Amino acid sequence: MTNVAALAFHRARTAEHVTARLSADDLARAVEVLFRRLRLAVIHAGEKNRDGAVLHPAANHRSWKSYEPVARDIAAALTRLGLREEVAVLPDDLGLAGALASGRSHMAWLNTAGVQGRAAMAHAPGMLELCGLPYVGHDPLVAALLDDKHRFKRQLAAAGIPTAPSLLVRPDPDGLRPMADRAFARRFARTFGRHRGPFVVKPVSGRASLNVTYVESVPELREAVAAVHAATHGAVLIEPYLGGAEYCVAVAGRVVVSGGRLSRRDDPFVFSALERVLEPGETIFTSMDLRPITGERARLLCPDRDREVLSTLDGIARAVADEFALEALVRLDLRSDAEGRLFVLEANPKPDLKAPSPGVTSLVSMGLAQHGMTYDDLILSLLAGRVGQLLDGGHPVIGRLAGLA
Repeated sequence: MTNVAALAFHRARTAEHVTARLSADDLARAVEVLFRRLRLAVIHAGEKNRDGAVLHPAANHRSWKSYEPVARDIAAALTRLGLREEVAVLPDDLGLAGALASGRSHMAWLNTAGVQGRAAMAHAPGMLELCGLPYVGHDPLVAALLDDKHRFKRQLAAAGIPTAPSLLVRPDPDGLRPMADRAFARRFARTFGRHRGPFVVKPVSGRASLNVTYVESVPELREAVAAVHAATHGAVLIEPYLGGAEYCVAVAGRVVVSGGRLSRRDDPFVFSALERVLEPGETIFTSMDLRPITGERARLLCPDRDREVLSTLDGIARAVADEFALEALVRLDLRSDAEGRLFVLEANPKPDLKAPSPGVTSLVSMGLAQHGMTYDDLILSLLAGRVGQLLDGGHPVIGRLAGLA
């Protein structure tokens, strides 16, 4: 480890740290050392109605879910991978900072989308930034941008990444009057031109296709928008319905573990490209809360038969990773129009990382075998990728724990 320590020392004191990084072998050794002493906490969403979780319960703009079972899957995988210290599983709530301090945690893994309020996805990373504790996950600004479909799509459009046009509708006590409100009519015409249906109405911040509604025509928009406003207390997006195939693809960092072997890439890792299988008459993919993800609900794309769409998905995923400077896992949802052109619908900044079990899996895990990877390989890839970023940046806590400082 002498040469590794010297490299870290040099990087921390010169401008070379901007471009220099540990080799794959050195990073693997650093992670091995780190596993002997790292105290890590996996964080899931807290419940606002639990005593002490919040000062005052407020509205949830994003449909709430605890994600605790998946947090325990991640913790179990890290234990199997050799983390010697017990992995804490903690709720994201008012007591998080105190729990991390009392447990003397060195690092956290964010598996939470927040507890309540606006931009809930950014709350936990914001707290950890305040505490100075490194974590696996997106920084607060990126987390909020990815979870806000309106702002996310605007940045996509500005970057030239294809996304369907959309119209933002904020809550209004008088409700939407699409046929009578002239200002709305002008915005509608600028956005959709002559298109008069069908449409999709969805919350600006949401998950798992909940509160997403298909409507046939303009007159139906008022009722659909009112229903989403009532359910979420937040803004709503109207988009044209795209009638083609629906796809999703995962994109992660530049560290990949396959068969226990760690490698460092020069580009983002794009994987698990698949087509969501819609049943006859199913216009919106049914929420995983209602129907678990199985092999019958998604089809992995074939490198030979689906070469063209795979190439397009790969290019879009890399463009999104570069545009948002992604440092953690994201799943992109896309859909094609009648001509087969692909458009990004949204990003999921906290995709499901459920451990696969007989008959049930997650969209992210379905394509791992194509890369010679297991679920545990993916978990180690995400942790090692974050550790690599922290070491390359000269983070004092991780460097000290990994024997580099």
